[in-house]
Amino acid sequence: MGCVYLRFPEGKLKALTLSYDDGVEQDERLIGILRAHGMRGTFNLNAGLYAPEGTVFRPGVISRRLTRAAASALYGGPDVEVALHGYEHPRLEELSPTACLHQIIEDRRALEQQFGCLVRGMAYPYGTFSDATVETVRTCGVRYARTTVSTHGFELPRDWLRMGATCHHNDPQLMALTERFVTGKPTHSPWLFYLWGHSYEFERDDSWAVIERFADAAAGHADVWYATNGEICDYVQAFDQLICSVDGTRLYNPTCTPLWFACCGGAVMRIGPGETLTL
Repeated sequence: MGCVYLRFPEGKLKALTLSYDDGVEQDERLIGILRAHGMRGTFNLNAGLYAPEGTVFRPGVISRRLTRAAASALYGGPDVEVALHGYEHPRLEELSPTACLHQIIEDRRALEQQFGCLVRGMAYPYGTFSDATVETVRTCGVRYARTTVSTHGFELPRDWLRMGATCHHNDPQLMALTERFVTGKPTHSPWLFYLWGHSYEFERDDSWAVIERFADAAAGHADVWYATNGEICDYVQAFDQLICSVDGTRLYNPTCTPLWFACCGGAVMRIGPGETLTL
C-alpha cells in the first residue's frame, strides 16, 4: 500500500496542450481550428507591444500584432489561457535584475487588468533565460515558464520554470510523434503532448495544412485530456500536495481540486477536495 500514481481527470493517462506566442492576427484562425476540434491552448502576450488602434499594416507584413481591443475580444474565451511573454519581448537574461523584474511584473499586471483574471504562466521571449532569470520569474509568482527546447517526448516537466515542449509545429517529426502519442499506451507515468509555435508562421510558410492535419489526428480521443498549459500545471501541482499516512493506508487531499490516481494494484480512484480516503 501507499503507492499512488498521477492520473489526469477522469483517470486519463494522456494530456495535450498548445502554446502560441506574440498575440498576432493569425491567432484568430488558429483558435478557430482549435475550437472546431475541441482543443485548448495558451497564448503568450506582450502587453506593451499591442498595435495602435486603427493600425493598417502594409501589404506583405506577416507578423501583425493585434490591438488591445482585438486581443480582449479574441482571447476572452474559457478555452483560451492568457500568459506572459515579457512586456516588450526582450531577452530577459540580458537585462539588469530590475529591468527583468519590470518586464515580467508589468506584463502580468497589464494582462490581469485587461482580462480580469490571474495570469500565472509564461513563455520566455526567444526561449532564452538564465538561472537569475528563473529566480526572478519565481519571485514574480509565475507557476510555469516554457522554453523553446524540443524534447520529442511526452514526459511531464520536472522543472515547471524550465519547461520544454514536445516539439514546434515545423518539426519534421510532428506527425510521427502525434501518431505515437495517440496510439501508444503509457504503462506507468502519464503522457503530455506539448506543441508550440507562432501562428504567423502558418501564413509565412503557407502551412495552415500542418496544424489542420495535426488537429485532425490529435483531437477527439477519449483517453486524452485537452487542456491549457495552466490547467495541466495546476492539476499536477495539486496532485503533488496529496498527503499519505506513514503506513500507506490513508490519503488526504488538502487542495480544492478533485484528483485521480492509480493505486499499486492498478485501480483508478478519485479523491475530492478536502477528502480523506482509506486505501
